[in-house]
Amino acid sequence: MPEQHTNALVHETSPYLLQHAHNPVDWHPWGPDALNKARAENKLIFLSIGYAACHWCHVMEHESFEDDEVAAILNEQFISIKVDREERPDLDEIYMSATMLYTGGHGGWPMSVFLSPDLKPVYAGTYFPKHDMHGRPGFKTLLNFISQAWREKGDEMTQQSERVVDAVREIHAGGTSGEPLTREQVSKAANRILQAYDSQLGGITSGSNKFPPSLSMDLLLREFANTGDHTYLSDVELTLETMGNGGIYDQLGGGIHRYSTDPKWLVPHFEKMLYDQGLVSSIYLDGYQAIKHADLKKLCEQKARGIFEYVLRDLRSPDGGFYSSEDADSEGLEGKFFIWTIEEIKDVLGERDGHLFASHYGVSAVGNWLHPGDAHVPHGPKNILNVVRSIETMAKLEQLSVDEITRVIEEGRKKLLEVREKRVRPGLDDKVLSGWNGLMITALAKGAAVLDEPSYGEAAARAAQFVLDTMVSDGRLLATYGRGKARLTAYITDYAFLIEGLLGLYEWSGDVRWLNGAARLTDTAIEFYGDESGGAFYFTASDHEDLLVRSKTATDGAIPSGNSVMLMNLQKLAILLDRTHYRDRAEKIIAAFADTADRTPFQHERLLAGIGAYHDGFQEIAIVGPPDDPRTQQLLRTVYNSYLPNKILARLAPDDTETPKQVPLLANRTLVVGAPAAYLCQNYVCQQPVTSPKDLRQQLTGIDT
Repeated sequence: MPEQHTNALVHETSPYLLQHAHNPVDWHPWGPDALNKARAENKLIFLSIGYAACHWCHVMEHESFEDDEVAAILNEQFISIKVDREERPDLDEIYMSATMLYTGGHGGWPMSVFLSPDLKPVYAGTYFPKHDMHGRPGFKTLLNFISQAWREKGDEMTQQSERVVDAVREIHAGGTSGEPLTREQVSKAANRILQAYDSQLGGITSGSNKFPPSLSMDLLLREFANTGDHTYLSDVELTLETMGNGGIYDQLGGGIHRYSTDPKWLVPHFEKMLYDQGLVSSIYLDGYQAIKHADLKKLCEQKARGIFEYVLRDLRSPDGGFYSSEDADSEGLEGKFFIWTIEEIKDVLGERDGHLFASHYGVSAVGNWLHPGDAHVPHGPKNILNVVRSIETMAKLEQLSVDEITRVIEEGRKKLLEVREKRVRPGLDDKVLSGWNGLMITALAKGAAVLDEPSYGEAAARAAQFVLDTMVSDGRLLATYGRGKARLTAYITDYAFLIEGLLGLYEWSGDVRWLNGAARLTDTAIEFYGDESGGAFYFTASDHEDLLVRSKTATDGAIPSGNSVMLMNLQKLAILLDRTHYRDRAEKIIAAFADTADRTPFQHERLLAGIGAYHDGFQEIAIVGPPDDPRTQQLLRTVYNSYLPNKILARLAPDDTETPKQVPLLANRTLVVGAPAAYLCQNYVCQQPVTSPKDLRQQLTGIDT
């Protein structure tokens, strides 16, 4: 469409908002100008919330927002506001709750909400086609109906919306304080989640979709560590394997797609979000530590490394921060960048190697996916790469060695990736979000430690320094950075995720500046987000603009809640810095949400993990020794080779006399008879320091070998 129109979004920094800057719709960003205009003209606000990688957002834009007829109705009858949900999760959270109330529990993006001038939702939905179809009103029909109803029955619509407003306020007001959940209640909650897992294909099916269940797998692995019950481990193993072999994982370029549209993990919604890369790579690292089966352990390592390679290659900015997402669409078609025909593969790899590659990845002449653009793209049946035959099975079928099959597959991946890189790439959302960067920093720091890959830690440190240098103003964290500018006061999730990442960097490097940074951010979070009367943290700061409700929840969604991550952060910081008020804060979070976590465990997995850690106690590990001494490294490897979900690790060089003054956990820790040593304490009981990896492993796990 010729860019004959320009609206107020042209001055924004969000790639999503800029996508709409030349729509004929007179879009406004959320802010006083638009809100005051709605009040002055007594017009309904049409609030459209989406994000750059959202496929159906693009569809609705093309069908409706680029259409002059639709734009004329919106411009005459409404004040239209466009919001990037990733920049304004506060608005997204509140009005998504309203949308789900109006739709009977169906939410998603694009989110289409009609607000009275005082910001109360009078109607809401998600995607609307331009024209009436399948018994559903089209967007034009809806706009005309809503605008007429507002003119004739505006007061009545506002009054009716009060019930929705009351419900939204109740949803976001936080739980009722009560007694903390017992350890037994946490185990029962974990078991309820376990029962929902697909015993054949792994994961949890939601409708026809499967999302990477990172948070629930974390809870199940923790329950396995606590009980020794392999049932919990088995379902995680199955999920990590089927998800990693499925089409939801990008078998060529690494990285995980947003979700699978089928129970078999085959057909993904192709967008790639930074937060998924962080959460999924992290759970693969946990699996790598917990799983003993060699092939599965290798798969976990490969998938974690593949995600890291993708992020460092395609989502890292020149400044070191990480971009938000890549689109599902390219050249107007969802998934076109990622799919293959059998002919394309054989053209690149040759007949023999192409056959072997296709057999491994389930590529056939008939295809495994009917691409929505097939009628317009004359390339024949399309295939999503997914592992259908193992290397070992292939070797037997083809009467070739495992080494030969492995060589063909690995060389084939490299060659096809080179070809794919020449295609038109999906759109990139290049804004940097402080919170999502925190999730990726956490995963990379863990990867550096667990896989003994310093480059991951160096990338994490560079990203953390970028955020601290560029996205902090007057001691306050900012939410988003783009076009050379950081803006918007951060949310509690931003603080929580970044603090978690800094703690991970401290554990990997032993550099106390990361610990000090985590403590400073925690104190700021307490000051501006803490609820002094009811405990826990609000989603927005005390000086944030007034909205329909000041949300305070511990509900996990695609990302964990700020309160649940702060629960774990506070417990770790309380031990590392010997600050009892942090532990008191943690206990208030548990009390504030005990009832809701017990009733709805599927939405509180990370909170339940933090409550479990509270009851189980933390393994406090101090390792003293020269960093470059192989004996020190062996002690560290012993820690990282074990799955220890509730560990706290602090490191000390023998000649460092300053760090113990800041980190009481390291006080009075010395070499033992001149050798690097490990000190382990738990629940106020300390064991004898040890110098051998075998003795340390026995102390940590109870296993002698």
